[in-house]
Amino acid sequence: MASSQISAAVGVSFVVAGPGDPDLLTVRAHRLLQAADVVVVDEEVTRLAEIVSSGQVLVAVDNVGAPLSLAARTKVLLDARKEGLQVVRLLSGDPVLDGRLAMETSAIAKAGHAFEVAAGVSPLTAVAAHVGVSLTGGRTREVRIIDADSPIVDWSAHIDPLVTLVVHNAADRVTEVSKALIKAGRDGSTPVAIVRDGATVEQRSLHSTLEALPNAVKLAKQSGNGIVIIGETVGDRTAWFENRPLHGWRVLVPRTKDSTEDLREQMISFGAVPFEVPTMSVEPPRTPQQMERAIHGLVSGRFEWVIFTSLNAVRAIRERFEEYGLDARSLSGIKIAAIGEDTVNALIAMGVRPDLVPEEEQTTASLLEEWPEFDSINDPINRIFLPRADIATDTLVAGLTALGWEVEDVTAFRTVRAAPPAVETREAIKSGGFDAVIFTSSSTVRNLVGIAGKPHPTTIIACIGPATAKTAQEHGLRVDVLPEDATITALANALAVHGGALRDEAETSGSVGWRPSRKRSAARRRAT
Repeated sequence: MASSQISAAVGVSFVVAGPGDPDLLTVRAHRLLQAADVVVVDEEVTRLAEIVSSGQVLVAVDNVGAPLSLAARTKVLLDARKEGLQVVRLLSGDPVLDGRLAMETSAIAKAGHAFEVAAGVSPLTAVAAHVGVSLTGGRTREVRIIDADSPIVDWSAHIDPLVTLVVHNAADRVTEVSKALIKAGRDGSTPVAIVRDGATVEQRSLHSTLEALPNAVKLAKQSGNGIVIIGETVGDRTAWFENRPLHGWRVLVPRTKDSTEDLREQMISFGAVPFEVPTMSVEPPRTPQQMERAIHGLVSGRFEWVIFTSLNAVRAIRERFEEYGLDARSLSGIKIAAIGEDTVNALIAMGVRPDLVPEEEQTTASLLEEWPEFDSINDPINRIFLPRADIATDTLVAGLTALGWEVEDVTAFRTVRAAPPAVETREAIKSGGFDAVIFTSSSTVRNLVGIAGKPHPTTIIACIGPATAKTAQEHGLRVDVLPEDATITALANALAVHGGALRDEAETSGSVGWRPSRKRSAARRRAT
């Protein structure tokens, strides 16, 4: 049972989701979700369910997709508790502000069950922080929170210039609100911010004044629920969140079985929404005898050099070492060559510092340019161990052989193509629904095209290195981003620079949409 880390005396935990960004959940909220046996989640924040480790996730809707009543939600929680399960109720937004939390905890308390509350970040302050404004300060003294769905008889009660108004559920009715406030006597020059999907990577904001707002709303053509902030402090904003170079970009990251967490985190830091699609898995070789002989050769001194051309090759050797009770000392006295910063870092983490890394491009061609010819006097052994993938090309082996070396080319791992992604993902790939695709190897290019089709011509293609770029071009793709260094960090930075340049170009030309997917949508609308 997953609940061993949480006290069974509590039983039911209420977790506040806040704006809906997983990174804005509290540490306690993460622990409760990971330890839960059952999580009952509001439909608006179902994506947070990915944090749940092994518990069952139930969305609080009925068979036709309508939200469950309070009584129905409470019954689900109580039924799970009767079975002795640890239950988490994950509520969207700020249920303290609108009273939902009090209603749900009261129902559990009346049933005689103990509960706890993991309070979260309030969307009210999170949205203000992410749009870069204060709610009070030197120019205001009070904040008033209004729900646009509640009837407000007298708008004249809210015309004080020293009061900041925060109006919930008003983003699509803001013209009506602005006219009512001006009519009641509020200054038409009062700054206004409309924020939709605030404090998430999908955040969109519109900034204007009460009197100019109706025209600004028409030009922006935005829609959807959101928060409206009205007050003098709105004009003193320091924008940062939406100014990130890839803000709102949907970036497809074809990956292997190995984690792309570093790339994912960098994309998020630049404002993008990363979507990972498995394209292949890395498996051990079908016949391990070759690797066993090679490992024995390392220990017995049969090799002069070992060449690591990928991170997976380092992992394969490290795993074999661990299996046989060996460590980096088994490579003592053997020269090590490596291609790629990530490969080098993995070797260093293993306790090995390479003797040769290409100074220029991190490619096999660059390595061959710097590789010495075999010298029978200075090189007592002419044998090289090359652990690599089953689909690797023979270019490196041929080049080394021509220089007089004997290469033991061993399959250290196999790459297996993954199953096709969901229909919706395949359609988004082919129709331009993604702003960019990041390819970290030639294999990810071949496999993504094989299982999902070619990305749309408007989609930005970013490749980690020349070999990957060449494969992309061979598959009919235009390569837009190619970093100088073949590393994950350099690739992410290069895409961010490219995205920033596209935005600057759009702002200079007066274009509204600078994201590639939005440009595609705009073209479709014009065609229609």
